[in-house]
Amino acid sequence: MLKSACAFLSLPARSAGGRWVGLKVIGFIALLVLVLLSLDRYFFHFLETAPAEMVLIPAGSFIMGSDKKDLSGVGREFGLQKPLYEDEHPQRTISLQTFYLDRYEVTNADYDRFVQATRYRTPQHWEGGKIPSGQEHFPVTNVSWYDAQEYCQWLGKRLPSEAEWEKAARGSKGLEYPWGETFNPTKANVGAEGIIGLMPVGSFKAGLSPYGVSDLAGNAWEWVEDWYRAYPGSDYHSEFFGSKYKVLRGGSYGGSGHYHLPVFYRGAFRTYADPILTFPDVGLRCAKAP
Repeated sequence: MLKSACAFLSLPARSAGGRWVGLKVIGFIALLVLVLLSLDRYFFHFLETAPAEMVLIPAGSFIMGSDKKDLSGVGREFGLQKPLYEDEHPQRTISLQTFYLDRYEVTNADYDRFVQATRYRTPQHWEGGKIPSGQEHFPVTNVSWYDAQEYCQWLGKRLPSEAEWEKAARGSKGLEYPWGETFNPTKANVGAEGIIGLMPVGSFKAGLSPYGVSDLAGNAWEWVEDWYRAYPGSDYHSEFFGSKYKVLRGGSYGGSGHYHLPVFYRGAFRTYADPILTFPDVGLRCAKAP
């Protein structure tokens, strides 16, 4: 196809006035069109407008997981229910197709529109079925994994996969935190600076991920699609692996008795919960295919 287009560059044609003119300009345009059409179709997603309040995460490879070890014994010191880092092994490079991800965690106001349209049950802390006063733009919490799934499906979206969530948080080069390699409690709602509780989504502009996604560290934990299982090639075994618990990502402000250790806000950190349960510091965001 491209060879034919190149040959076309030198074809002559007779003008209205009888003179022969080269079709180099027309040929160049034809060649350019053919080249563009031969590119991978995902290239054109860069030219698209993302759905409202969603961010385009481009196709390509990224670093997922880690090979870290808890050499200082932090996990044992705090009595954590699983060894630190072990369920993140092995670090590997994987590739994903283009997808969209919500720029912000789903808010109470967002969820209320779903409730009003579907007569779905409200979160347990909404007294009288109403959003707590002044918390319209706080992340919705006290929603189970199944509630989160229903909400996303209502919008024609879905929960992000664990890999999609991690790519959005770490970028293609596998950053330790959404904003960089060093923990900084001023860049996320992590229970520091005297903040005790949720905050409006998007409050920490300095903590955006490489793709411009907000609150991928702190504020509320987020449900993702996957069951809590070992990564391919891992030699770590856990009684919690299987089809019983769903993965949570991102850390929170420190509610439900959770510690707010820096390790919880790393892009590779994963934990788990029963999908039928709800928690005051667990919410969601949605993803969507192009």
